[in-house]
Formats: sequence, structure tokens, C-alpha cells
Amino acid sequence: MRKLFIRLHIWAATGNDSGQATTEYALVLLGAALIALLVVGWATSGGGSGKIGHLFDRVIDAVTDKL
Repeated sequence: MRKLFIRLHIWAATGNDSGQATTEYALVLLGAALIALLVVGWATSGGGSGKIGHLFDRVIDAVTDKL
């Protein structure tokens, strides 16, 4: 029984990182999806759509003034 505990301790101490990158990638994707949902929710609510339209108009005007 002691050998089993020693083997488990060695296994835990050396660490097994397989799958860690996949987990981190999934968490980053979930975070990006949450931010995208928040931006879409803000943009489609009352004040967001007007602000985005105004910003878009300012960008187009700035680009056309440079030409």
C-alpha cells in the first residue's frame, strides 16, 4: 500500500499538463464570446445603436477628408 502512495505522490509532484492548453483555449473562447454578447447587447439596446452609427459616420468622414 505504501508503494502505491509513493507512486501517486511522484505522479502528482511531476505534474501532467496534457490538455492544459486545450482548457486555456476553451476559456479564452468563452471569455471572448461573453464580451461579444455584452457588446451586441449594448449595441442593440436603446443608446448603443445611435452611438455606433455616429462613430461610423465620424470614421467615414475622417477617411474621406484625408482623400
